[in-house]
Amino acid sequence: MISAEDLVSLVPVPDAAKPTAMWLWLHLDPLGRGLMDPTGIARRMQPPSTPDTILEHLVMLMDAGWLTTFHAEGEEWILLLYPLKTDLRNTPIHTPEPPPKLSMESVAMGRGVRERARERARAEVRAEDAARADAWAAVQRDREEQPERPERPAVLDAPQMFCDDHMPGGAGRQKCGPCRDARLLRDEWMQRRVYEERMTTYHEQVSDEGVWDDEIF
Repeated sequence: MISAEDLVSLVPVPDAAKPTAMWLWLHLDPLGRGLMDPTGIARRMQPPSTPDTILEHLVMLMDAGWLTTFHAEGEEWILLLYPLKTDLRNTPIHTPEPPPKLSMESVAMGRGVRERARERARAEVRAEDAARADAWAAVQRDREEQPERPERPAVLDAPQMFCDDHMPGGAGRQKCGPCRDARLLRDEWMQRRVYEERMTTYHEQVSDEGVWDDEIF
């Protein structure tokens, strides 16, 4: 029975090699040992595979620190570094023992590879979180309304209200013809600006509706 704890050991294994890893779990002996025979494994797998593909998967599993190999009795043998947890009582084992030093080094290698894979996964998650945070910050900046430059008040450009002699306070109760003319000119200028703004709004509206009036006043 493959447990959730067993499946955790497949995390650093490339996806392409995971079906082969699970097949090895189920078909090697309880200690995770079996003959290094890519041709025989390819023939027994369902659906059948090719020896080259199986050999490639075995190399992937070795690179991931999931299995290693050893030589005994004139043959090369597979040794899983993460065999399934089973009750070995009264279970006959017919595969040869790997050299003790090799077993200890292999297990340590597997653990080291797994730790490196975990650190790499954590670094990738941190990088993805930082990228998402930057993207969200950019979206938030785009949503913020940009301040618009205020329009210059028309009154600042209007003609002066009084004649040169009575600027800026005016003539008071004294009657002054040039001051009167200046006020009339200023009023006319202001009315013209108001009219221009209204005509601008009008042409914006008719332009949106696809209507254009070429009549000249």
